[in-house]
Amino acid sequence: MISFIHFADRVSAWYGKTFGWLILLMTFGVSYEVFVRYVLRSPTTWSLDVSFIMYGTLFMMGGAYTLSRGGHVRGDFLYRLWPVRVQGAVDFVLYLIFFFPGITALILSGWKYSARSWQYSEVSVNSPAGIPIYQFKTVLVAAGLLLFLQGIAQLLRSVIAMRDGVWIAAEEDVEETEQLLISEHEAQTQVTLDR
Repeated sequence: MISFIHFADRVSAWYGKTFGWLILLMTFGVSYEVFVRYVLRSPTTWSLDVSFIMYGTLFMMGGAYTLSRGGHVRGDFLYRLWPVRVQGAVDFVLYLIFFFPGITALILSGWKYSARSWQYSEVSVNSPAGIPIYQFKTVLVAAGLLLFLQGIAQLLRSVIAMRDGVWIAAEEDVEETEQLLISEHEAQTQVTLDR
C-alpha cells in the first residue's frame, strides 16, 4: 500500500511540476501582448486564447499534485480536532461517495467532449485567430486520470489512518515562502544574539 502511495505521489508531483512551467510561458505571452498592444499599437488575435488555454491546463494538471500535498481547501475547523482514526474513516467515506463518482464523471464526460472536439478539429470562437482547442479539451481526461490515481493513494492513506492511527505524509518538496522568511529571520536573530 505504501509503495503505491509513494508511486502516485511521485507521478502527481512530476506532472504538477512539469506543467507548472506554463506559468513562465504565460508570463512571457502576456508580457509580449502588452508590449505589442500598448507600445507598437498592434495587438495580437491569439494572446487571450493562448493564455486561457495555458492557465486552464496548468490548473487542471496541477490538481492531483495539490491533492497529494493536502493543498485543496477543506473545512477543517472540526476535522482537525478529531482523532486520526476518525479523520481516516470520514475521508474514506467521502472519497467513495463524492470524489470517485465525480472524477469518474469528469473522465467519461471529458472523453466524449474531447473526442467530439477532435473529430471536427474545433477552434476557439473567442478570437479571429481560430486557435485550435481540441488538444486542450483532452486535458480534462488526462487530469481526471491523474486525480483518479491520486485518489486511490488518498483512499489508501485513509485506510492506514483508520488502521494505524497515523497519516502517511507526502514527501516534502517545496517550502512556503513565509516559512523560509521566518527561518532566515530566526537564523539572523540567533547570529545577532551569539555576538
